[in-house]
Amino acid sequence: MDDIDRKILQLLAEDARTPVATLARKTGLARSTAQARLDRMEANGTIAGYALRLGDATRAGQIRATVLLMLEPRATPAVLAKLERMLVIEAAHTVSGRADMILTLGAPTTAHIDEALDLIGTIEGVKGSETLIHLSTKIDRVS
Repeated sequence: MDDIDRKILQLLAEDARTPVATLARKTGLARSTAQARLDRMEANGTIAGYALRLGDATRAGQIRATVLLMLEPRATPAVLAKLERMLVIEAAHTVSGRADMILTLGAPTTAHIDEALDLIGTIEGVKGSETLIHLSTKIDRVS
């Protein structure tokens, strides 16, 4: 990966829908060369995909929560299979420490969060959980 690839990635991070012609113009490449670089980065896994990111207007109305899950040994694959079906779950990470997994939830009301927590608690392999409701965001470098 060189500086031009990094510039392409930076432009796509700002707007994943940037047309190839615009990427080419902003990097000083021919359109076909920019497309070839994109194809190469997709093929080698540098670019894993293009995803929808919700804007601040949508996220502003969401109640956010972090859930620490404690799991039975070797239950992670089965638990993940159930969690993947729950749209309220925005992210799931396996972690080290007292919890085995951390979930990020986003929902319009605390009732929706509560309903999701009840459902998570019924999943076979979940030993326990601790929920942290987000109050305010002080730093957000991801969005």
